[in-house]
Amino acid sequence: MPRRRYDLEKSEARHLAPYAQNSSTTRGRAHPEDQHRFRTEFQRDRDRIVHSRSFRRLEYKTQVFLNGTGDHYRTRMTHTIEVSCIARTLARSLGLNEDLAEAIALAHDLGHPPFGHLGEDTLHQLMARHGGFRHNVQSLRVVEELELKYPEFNGLNLTWEVLEGLHKPYPPNGLIEGFIQPSLEAQAVDLSDQIAYICHDLDDGLDSGLINEKELAGLELWKVTREQALAPYPHLDAERGRYYVLRTLLGRLVDDVIDYSSRAIREHATQTSDDVRRQPPLITFSPETAKLARELLNFLYQRFYQHPTLTAVRRRSVDCLQQLFELLVGHPHLLSPQFSIRARKDGVHRATCDYLACLTDRQVYIQHRHLIGGESSIEASHLEQSALL
Repeated sequence: MPRRRYDLEKSEARHLAPYAQNSSTTRGRAHPEDQHRFRTEFQRDRDRIVHSRSFRRLEYKTQVFLNGTGDHYRTRMTHTIEVSCIARTLARSLGLNEDLAEAIALAHDLGHPPFGHLGEDTLHQLMARHGGFRHNVQSLRVVEELELKYPEFNGLNLTWEVLEGLHKPYPPNGLIEGFIQPSLEAQAVDLSDQIAYICHDLDDGLDSGLINEKELAGLELWKVTREQALAPYPHLDAERGRYYVLRTLLGRLVDDVIDYSSRAIREHATQTSDDVRRQPPLITFSPETAKLARELLNFLYQRFYQHPTLTAVRRRSVDCLQQLFELLVGHPHLLSPQFSIRARKDGVHRATCDYLACLTDRQVYIQHRHLIGGESSIEASHLEQSALL
């Protein structure tokens, strides 16, 4: 006999912790829909996200390195998948709803523009007098407005709980009066994002040669983890050893979050999912690990993300983004039909920003060459970064 939605909901009620978010008690969707026979509400959300065009575009958007400059560097999609895997582990170990955590993780970067954080900063500057731009806010905009999948409404019509998890930073007064934090599932995704940045961006940085292990030797978290990992394997070759250290670091951080968060949940006597929303954050690193993780993140920001090789190349790429923005704001008829319509509703600046944020790295190049002409600086940037790495 097939397992129907009702059976899955009963399984959640039996097996999840009392403070987890059950799909059967969702606050629902903005546009009511009939429930599915075989999938829970959060499973439907996850599937809608994975089947969206915005999700597919993540494959061609920058994480740290411009897309196409290396076969093994993370893209925004591989980063998203890795965040999802970590979030599922945290959720499973803490008795939370894995489907909800996975859905939030898969959607958390849908609003990222091309060229990573430098692309985000560029759009924010261009939109300074028109509401600014933040990828977290844009992720919500994508799933609530910009995806056009259904005849009755814009967006993906996701459940309240998934939308709640995409609100970062969380509104000062909460989404509902008295709620100062999102669900534990959302908190788990937030920590998973940080862990992925630390471990996987570190991996790419070392693989590229833009940072090296000598530079990391002075960082306590790296030093202790490396000693622990390699003690049984003193003659391991460098590449295999580096991978094993990174794997050990990932496990160390995940274990710390699970152990410390479990104690925090018990100490706060959390009984329901709404109790969670009235508490301070409960899914966290231990204070000692938080300090060490911050040190490693600061290193990545200063020595890797801001590395001259990366910033010089990416700045020439975002020049294309700026030139396209200025052209399209002055000539909105050049926007695609969807965004020409949005220009009449939301204004030409917001519609142009939405359009450009949806583009992949290579689509910016194609549009720049088509609309402005000449050898695009992004093409030169791709070639230069490939040669340097």
